[in-house]
Amino acid sequence: MLRSDGARFDIRCSSEGRSRFYECARRGQNKIRPSISCRLKNNAVTVSDTEKCIIGKIDNVKTSPNRQVKAHPFRIYFRSILPFLLFFLRNVNAAQEPVPSEANQSRMDVDLILVNGTVYTVNEKQPHADAIAVTDQRIVFVGSNEDARKFRGDKTRIIDLSGKTVVPGFTDSHCHIFGIGEREMRLNLEGTNSLEGFLAKVKARVAQTERGKWITGRGWIETFWKPPQFPTREDLDKIALDNPVFLTRADGHAAIANSAALKIAKIDKGTPNPFGGEILKDKTTGQPSGMLLDNAQDLVAKNIPKPTDAEREQAFLLGVHREIGLGWCEIQNAGSHAEDIKIIRKCLDDGKVKLRFINAVYGPGEDAQRFLREGPTIDAFDHRFTQRTIKVIFDGALGSRGAALLKPYSDAPESSGFLTEKESDLKPIFEEALRRGIQVETHAIGDRANHVILDLYEQAFKAVPHDQRKIREPRWRVEHAQIVDPADLPRFAKLGVIPSMQPSHAISDLFLAPARLGMDRLAGAYAWQSFLKSGCIIAGGSDAPVERGEPMIEFYAAVARKSVKGFSGDGWHPEQAVSREQALKMFTTWPAYAAFEEKDKGSIEVGKLADFTVLSQDIMKIPEPEILKTHAVMTMVGGEIIFSNSHLN
Repeated sequence: MLRSDGARFDIRCSSEGRSRFYECARRGQNKIRPSISCRLKNNAVTVSDTEKCIIGKIDNVKTSPNRQVKAHPFRIYFRSILPFLLFFLRNVNAAQEPVPSEANQSRMDVDLILVNGTVYTVNEKQPHADAIAVTDQRIVFVGSNEDARKFRGDKTRIIDLSGKTVVPGFTDSHCHIFGIGEREMRLNLEGTNSLEGFLAKVKARVAQTERGKWITGRGWIETFWKPPQFPTREDLDKIALDNPVFLTRADGHAAIANSAALKIAKIDKGTPNPFGGEILKDKTTGQPSGMLLDNAQDLVAKNIPKPTDAEREQAFLLGVHREIGLGWCEIQNAGSHAEDIKIIRKCLDDGKVKLRFINAVYGPGEDAQRFLREGPTIDAFDHRFTQRTIKVIFDGALGSRGAALLKPYSDAPESSGFLTEKESDLKPIFEEALRRGIQVETHAIGDRANHVILDLYEQAFKAVPHDQRKIREPRWRVEHAQIVDPADLPRFAKLGVIPSMQPSHAISDLFLAPARLGMDRLAGAYAWQSFLKSGCIIAGGSDAPVERGEPMIEFYAAVARKSVKGFSGDGWHPEQAVSREQALKMFTTWPAYAAFEEKDKGSIEVGKLADFTVLSQDIMKIPEPEILKTHAVMTMVGGEIIFSNSHLN
C-alpha cells in the first residue's frame, strides 16, 4: 500500500515479476536499472514487471544466531518506481489523509504471521527463529516475535504456534501417488504377520465378491512369516477357487496369482520367462508356483479389467488426502503414464489439489517419446506442477530377489537377479534427454544395476557435451541406490548424480538383507553417510505404498538406523546413520535441489514459497523413540493451511 500526498495507491505486478522481485529482495540486490511501465486507473498503479526495478537492501540483518531478516517491500517498491510516479501523482485529486510516519512506512501489512514457534529454517545464515510473516504465498520476514508483529495489519491473520516445531515443508522425493490411493481402495494386506493372517484377509474378501470377479490387493510381505516363504497358488486355491486372484507384494516387484488367474493368462509349465521377469516354478514338478517377478507380473495384470477414470481419480485424491495429513507439502511422483498425467492436471485445474507435484514420466516407451517431443512443464498451476523427468525401472527388488547383483544371492546361488531394460534401448533416450533439458531418474537397487546405470549415464554425458545440452548440469538421479559396490560410491559425486533414497527401506530390509547379500556386501548397503562424505546430497523419500509413507518413520530411520522397535542386526553398520540436521535436509533443501527448486523451496527464508510442516514435538531434540510418536499438526502450502488437526488455527 502506497500513500503519497493523501492519495491511496495499490501497486501490483505480474506473478513472474513478483517472483523476480522476491528473489532480488532475498539476494539483497540494489543496482538493477529501472525499466517499468505504469498505468494509472482508479488510483491504482499497475507495475508490469519488476525484473529491472531498483531493489533496496534488506534491513535489519544481524549476525547473531537468531538474527532478524526483514524485507520492507514498501521501501523497495517506492525506491523502484518513485521517479516514474512523480509525474502521474502530481495531478491526482485525492482525499486528504495525514502522511504516515516513517515507522509506519517501514511496516507492510501481511497476510499471515506465525508467532511463538520453534522454527528450524534449514538456512545456515539464520538457522533458528520464533516467527514468520507471509504475504502473497511467500515469506517476507523470518525472526523474532516482536518484530514479526510489526507487520500486522487490519486483515493480517496471526497464528500462535504455542511452541510447536516448524520446518520447511516436507518433500517426499519418491512415492507413487496413485498406488497410495489404490491401497486404500483395494484389499490392503499391510500388517499381515503370518501366512494364516494373509489368507484370512483374502478369504474375507472372497466372501464379499461375486463369483468370477477379480480380487486384487497389495501390501503383503513374507519377511516376518514363519517360515518366511512366498505364498503359493495352492494356498490361494484353497480359499478362492472360483475367483481369479492377483495380490502384489509390498514392493510392487512381485505378485502371487491363483490357478484361476494363471489359467486366464495361459501360464503353464511351458511358458518362458519374459525379458526382465521370472515365473517361479516348482523345482520338482516344473509347474508355476503362482509367484511372478517384475515383468512377469504383466502376463496376468494385463487381463485384469482396468479401473475407470472416475476410480483412478478417486485413488489419486485419496492418495493426496493421505499425504497432506502426514505433513507432506510436495511429492515427487516416481513415474506416471499419459492417463495419469491427464487426471493430475484435471484435478489441479479444478482446484481439488493444493499439494505440490514434481512428476516423472515412465520410459522407455510411447509416453516418454511424446514427452521428449513436447518438452518439460515448469511451475504450472501456480508452482504446483512441474514435469521435467523420465523415470526408468532398471531392476527388481531385493526382497523378491529381482535386484540385479554383481554376484549371486547368498541364499539363492542360482540367481543374481536381472535387469529389466535393455541398455541399447536406453542410450538414445538418455542422449536426447540431455539435449532437451529432461532429467532422468532410474530405479536401481542391486549393485550390478547401479554399476551399469552409472556407466550409461557417463556414456551419455560424454556423448553430449555441455554446449549441446539445454541444462549444463542435468542433476540426474538414481532412485533407491540400495546396494552399491564400494568402488562405485565415489562415482555418484564425480558424475553429479543424486542418490534418491528411502531410509525406511533399510529398517525393513535389515531382517532379510544379511541373508540375501551376506555380511560382506552390507558395507555398500543403504550407505547414506558414505554418500554424504563422498560429496553427494541425498534426496529423501518414502517409496509409498511400498513403505508406510510417513515422514516421521523416514526421519527416524535415517537417524536411528534401527527398526521401529529399536532392533539393529549384526553388521548393519550404525555408522551409516545420519545426523538430525542431515536428515532434515534429506526431506527439505536437498529434494528442492534435486528438482531444480532451491530458489523457491527447501528452506524458510525471505523470498521463498511459504510451505511449512508444523510438528507436535521438537524432532531435533527429543529422544529417538519419541520421533515415532510425533505427528503433523498443520500442513501449509503457499501460506494456506491445507491440513490441521490442532486448535492453533
